[in-house]
Amino acid sequence: MATSTMESSTATAQGTAMEIQVSKADLLRELTATQGVVERKTTIPILSNFLFEAGDGKLTITATDLDLSLKTSCPAKVKKEGSCTIPARKLYDYVKLLPDGEISIKLMENHWVQIKSGRSNTKMVGMARANFPALPSFPDSSAINLPADILKTLIAKTIFAISSEESRYTLNGSLMVMKAESIAMVATDGHRLAWIENSTAKLPSVSGEMKTLVPKKAMAELNTLLNSSDVDSIEFAKDDSTLFFRVGGRVLTSRQLTGQFPNYEAVLPRDNNKSIALRSAELSSAIQRVAQFADERSGAIRLKLEKGELKLSSSSAESGESEDSLEVAYDGDAMTIGFNSIYLLDFLKVAGDGGVRLELKDSQSAGQLRPEDAGEGFKYRYIVMPMRI
Repeated sequence: MATSTMESSTATAQGTAMEIQVSKADLLRELTATQGVVERKTTIPILSNFLFEAGDGKLTITATDLDLSLKTSCPAKVKKEGSCTIPARKLYDYVKLLPDGEISIKLMENHWVQIKSGRSNTKMVGMARANFPALPSFPDSSAINLPADILKTLIAKTIFAISSEESRYTLNGSLMVMKAESIAMVATDGHRLAWIENSTAKLPSVSGEMKTLVPKKAMAELNTLLNSSDVDSIEFAKDDSTLFFRVGGRVLTSRQLTGQFPNYEAVLPRDNNKSIALRSAELSSAIQRVAQFADERSGAIRLKLEKGELKLSSSSAESGESEDSLEVAYDGDAMTIGFNSIYLLDFLKVAGDGGVRLELKDSQSAGQLRPEDAGEGFKYRYIVMPMRI
């Protein structure tokens, strides 16, 4: 009797008991949501697998690359509770090709997984459940509710300015600054800085100022989750090493970035006294035309501000030269400044179709761009360092 009990518990631990039925539509929706988290090229094979856990009338799916994890679930008919791991990409590609309807998933011996749908019958080679890394639980007691639409805007307006250089570790994410009466986000790569604040978000559970560095990959995944759900708010929490975002029934966890984010407030210009109003679409079109003839490596273009006119120009030995101009209401001293055209276009893509204001001081000082209308409760500033041209 004792031997039988031991064998039974061993079988359960290995997950051999698991057997479920799930609809293709439900399963594919959740597999799609987890694709960005699964590790493609890894020296740790288990990270290429999903963890499936069946119980309480649902199938829970977990994916992780150790830095980032996503846990989600969908309804399932659970015939036998248990767990297993399945190759993530192979499963996703296969499920997409199955006909609509019920899919049966059953764990066999040696971690093989049988998948049946209609007349299709497939067995995939899984791995031991015990190899899958344990994930921290969401700390409900310290959760803060964040408005979903505001968070989406904060991410969209800053994520492009995050540094891609891995050596600049503290710049590989955005700084989220929460206060009881506002929420702001800042990103910089050392050459440009995006800062946006919303003062309509009320966070009564935040006392003082709470600063959190959110890694770029976590920002991108969070943005995808927000865009694919219709929730009004999400729950955010953190412990000493992990960030948690609960979006509806999905929980995204991310390893925290450590280190000191630069003193961004010292970078925000305060005396840029040359200011001109421009139409975002017109400025973007002119920059794109001129940038065709900029140096390929630097992308540098020249802006010359004169009475009533902003001239844009570029030249390179390989491709030639180009000049464009925009009519502006300006009556101050003339000045010339160089900027990376890509940095300007990045801002204009997310600034909206309305008016933008370009604020300059001199040819050696950072320029600032602001939308004339950033949206209700929003303040948005974009600072770009000048280039020598």
